[in-house]
Amino acid sequence: MSILFLEYPKCSTCQRAKKWLVENGIEFTDRHIVEENPTVEEIRQFHQKSGLPLKRFFNTSGMKYKELQLKDKLPSMTEEEQYELLATDGMLVKRPIIAGDDFVIPGFKETVWAEVLK
Repeated sequence: MSILFLEYPKCSTCQRAKKWLVENGIEFTDRHIVEENPTVEEIRQFHQKSGLPLKRFFNTSGMKYKELQLKDKLPSMTEEEQYELLATDGMLVKRPIIAGDDFVIPGFKETVWAEVLK
């Protein structure tokens, strides 16, 4: 199983998640979410594989999210518009994200990751 780990290295949650992966012997490919932001197609696939609402892929506590007033704008945007917006800036994307062949999990919850990865 190949695992893609999208992170922002300065993010403390990402650091904890990466440490957890290493401690649990899980191999992964690391990718800087800002330097190599997910594309529209990747975000579309992540969303479909996750089975989660698209809003879960937004970093709702981030400054960029608040600055763009997305709380008010997202409900009236189409999914395609939201995919395109997420693809414009890695700081808008919830992190970390782990993506495998048949799963995608935005955010780090140890219990959820353990259930899926062990």
